[in-house]
Amino acid sequence: MKVFVVFAVVLLSALVAAQDVCYKDAARACKTTTKKVDGLINCNAKYGAIEAVESDLRKYVNTHITRNFEYLLMSTHYGNYEKSREGFEKLFRELSDSKWDLAIDLIKYITKRGGQMNFSDVKQDIINAENGNYEFDELEALAKALDVEKDLAKEAHHIHGQATRRNKEHHDPEISSFIENKFVHEHAEAIRKLSGHVADLNTMLSGPDSSLALYLFDDYLKGCSIL
Repeated sequence: MKVFVVFAVVLLSALVAAQDVCYKDAARACKTTTKKVDGLINCNAKYGAIEAVESDLRKYVNTHITRNFEYLLMSTHYGNYEKSREGFEKLFRELSDSKWDLAIDLIKYITKRGGQMNFSDVKQDIINAENGNYEFDELEALAKALDVEKDLAKEAHHIHGQATRRNKEHHDPEISSFIENKFVHEHAEAIRKLSGHVADLNTMLSGPDSSLALYLFDDYLKGCSIL
């Protein structure tokens, strides 16, 4: 029994020592005869699955920045003197602002976990890949926004999966918690509301006066929030 206990203690000590990578770097640096202390490559904030999902997180930042400008263009379309749809303008401006705020939160989180942001691979895709047109009709604009939010939710689920169940060596409940609280729940709410808007406006446009229906629905959007 004593032999087993001694063996367990030795094994545990060996495992702990194997994980003390920052300490080893610091000890090695302290022994150097040069004035410059370098080589502390393991003394950083990285742990868990951050290295496994850092690339996906950076791409997610770039996606949010792209969507921010796309929604902003859609908002501007409804804010001009010809359209003058204040409710739709407000809706897409709110979606645009939320994407920008989430991109900033993501950048802060990446650096908090010891990573770095890289904007060199900013996505160039646009909502309408054929001609870059953002002047959608009201119902089409709502439907397009719904598709965008579903795509963003799908990317969040992918990152969440990478940090939880897809690789046992990279299980990271802190990352999964961040993705859930900042993205998953918000996407679910936005998707529910946008899908309701699409259904309601489609029903109203089926009535005898589509112009009046659009006016009333735009007026309704002035008083509600998408998030």
